Amino acid sequence: MADPNPRPPGARPIPGPPGRPLVGNLFDLPRGRMIRTMTDLALQYGPMMKIDILGGERYVASGLPMFDDLCDESRFAKFVAKPQYTLGSALPTRGLFTSESDDPLWKSAHDVLLPAFSMRSIRGYTPLMVDIAGQLMLKWERLNRGEPVDVTADMTRLTLDTIALCGFGYRFNSFYRSTMHPFVEAMMVMLAEGQARTRLPDAVAKARRGALRRFDASVELMTTTVQSIIDRRRASGEPGDDLLGCMLAGVDKNGARLPDRDIISQCITFLVAGHETTSGLLAFAVHYLSRHPEIAGRARDEVDAVLGTDPTVPPTDAQLGRLPYVSQILEETLRLWPTAPAFFRRPLEDTTVGGYEFAAGTPIMALTMALHRQPDVWGADAERFDPDRFAPSRRAALPANAFKPFGTGMRACIGRQFALQEAVLVLAMVVHRFDLVADPGYELDVRESITIKPEGLRITVRPRWGRRPSSARPDDLARARSRV
Repeated sequence: MADPNPRPPGARPIPGPPGRPLVGNLFDLPRGRMIRTMTDLALQYGPMMKIDILGGERYVASGLPMFDDLCDESRFAKFVAKPQYTLGSALPTRGLFTSESDDPLWKSAHDVLLPAFSMRSIRGYTPLMVDIAGQLMLKWERLNRGEPVDVTADMTRLTLDTIALCGFGYRFNSFYRSTMHPFVEAMMVMLAEGQARTRLPDAVAKARRGALRRFDASVELMTTTVQSIIDRRRASGEPGDDLLGCMLAGVDKNGARLPDRDIISQCITFLVAGHETTSGLLAFAVHYLSRHPEIAGRARDEVDAVLGTDPTVPPTDAQLGRLPYVSQILEETLRLWPTAPAFFRRPLEDTTVGGYEFAAGTPIMALTMALHRQPDVWGADAERFDPDRFAPSRRAALPANAFKPFGTGMRACIGRQFALQEAVLVLAMVVHRFDLVADPGYELDVRESITIKPEGLRITVRPRWGRRPSSARPDDLARARSRV
């Protein structure tokens, strides 16, 4: 991957933290805290910032005028950054997330997969989402009084199992394991290595033989897992109407089918991206609800009014559409902690970004987490959690590019409606059944890879007074599922 292009001679200087000889700002960006540190630095040095990593200049945009420019599809395109490039290079082909916009396979896969993410298709996934969410509810209901819940781990189990079942008809059965599924462990190795290489020169990264072996073994495990899923589907004789079915039977606008190597890459991409970001969103949301009982109370009142008082009856699509405050909680969570905290753009021609000049092809990080905390957009209390920021009247008044948790343009997350429906459903079922009690000694800690998640987040849950546990009426739950 080429180094960033130089800026034009005499261009307006871009502020940034002073660096050290040779390493630049490398040690100013501690491993595991790079995104949060960059966010703090961006708010300190301004809406366009320059940092130096090992002699290479990097540009970080965080102001609204800069995002207005970067989100202009006529002037800018996606840039595949080093962590994405590393992951994409390890797969048979580049999936939707890690490919360039002019890659013919990206265009074919996008055409083939769009029908699987239509609102009609997403509504069809609801019973399967309920199936997996019900497993989480049963686990939490059966805990001993006062036994803590590892929120991030359980949300990771839930979202992995959800995308696997909805997208590929496959059950990882994560709630029936004492440890994470090997696929998750392999995925964590892959993501961590992709992030680690952002801090290392290529020669150093290639010399880390142990890390390379672990990375290759992890990719191999993920590839063989996905290949077995594909083989099982083909052996059934029915392609199905889910994501995998679309890829096996669908054709692009030119009538071409996806090659098998690309189907494997797309499946891995969806299994990774489709659960990592949503699990982080749900874990952060549960954290805030446990710390803000007044907000949790408003959500509980809304959910009770829509879903009633019997938790054995699962939510329907129509009911999920009548939970605006739950959606506001999730949007405010994505504002403070966008689980895909940045995206990269490159100018198609020499141009300006927020008044700063850039040569064509120069990579620019659009640091969403910093944009979402800008006081000039979100007010002096921008660090405060307040779902009313997304009340309909206030949301309508937001500038067009002020809220960008899913990227932008044609490269925005194709699965965003799937993720939001899953998150609304799960959060509604949680507050319908449980009161969430925070650990008073816990301070929010965040784990960074390519996505972000709470680290060490444990709470206790109390089944709500007067609620029949869903585990007490499994026959009713089965009948209710059949009616969805």
